[in-house]
Amino acid sequence: MCVAAIAWAAHPRWRLVAIGNRDEYHQRPAAALARWDDASGIIAGRDLKSGGTWLGVSARGRFALVTNRRGFGDPDPSRASRGALVTDALSGSGAYADPGAVDLMAFNPFNLILADKGGARFFSNRPEALRTALARGIYGLSNGALDEPWPKTLQLKAAVLDWLAREDSAFDPLFAALADETLPGIGLHSTQPSEIRREAPDTAPFIRDPVYGTRCSTVVAIDAQGRGSIVERRFDAHGEANGETRIAFAWPE
Repeated sequence: MCVAAIAWAAHPRWRLVAIGNRDEYHQRPAAALARWDDASGIIAGRDLKSGGTWLGVSARGRFALVTNRRGFGDPDPSRASRGALVTDALSGSGAYADPGAVDLMAFNPFNLILADKGGARFFSNRPEALRTALARGIYGLSNGALDEPWPKTLQLKAAVLDWLAREDSAFDPLFAALADETLPGIGLHSTQPSEIRREAPDTAPFIRDPVYGTRCSTVVAIDAQGRGSIVERRFDAHGEANGETRIAFAWPE
């Protein structure tokens, strides 16, 4: 169950701040955060099974992240990869470069957030196709509806709000929130089962499990001038950090 919090145009200094954990089977192959060498301009990790990504930015001035949507049964392996929505949106090319013109119901259940200098948008395809612009604010997203107040989602939103109020721009407090293994005491619990049968109905932000758990934590911060940093911290099957990558970039004005 992935989880993220995103501040869009919620602070005079910061255009976008996003934090998130990717939860996945440890055996699923993935490449670390990097600048892709295919002229796409994408900066992201890469799912080596399906070829897409779950979260990233691009030199073209775009941000995107995707989560699965729970409660609608097992995914259909014959459908197109949800990660391709992120890849095409970031590169600005491919069949899914404009999700506004795509048959969203052709994918397995998902939530998608896209942002560029023109604004931020949210897309989902369950229980029906949804496309909506996002106003300035702080949003939480896991595997339910946008801003559904699951405990871990509320916890990460609070962490982003606290960070925005600080003078210090170090990412340590954000990574600390992503690494929290305690189940928060407030929020509404999910009423829908996870498509991952091993996964508990409610989890802390960080899942430590030898089979299915938190694979990486990512922080993205882009200031009002378009100067940005993306940092990925990776974890092994024991939940121990085993790598970190930091990349600076700039969005075109």
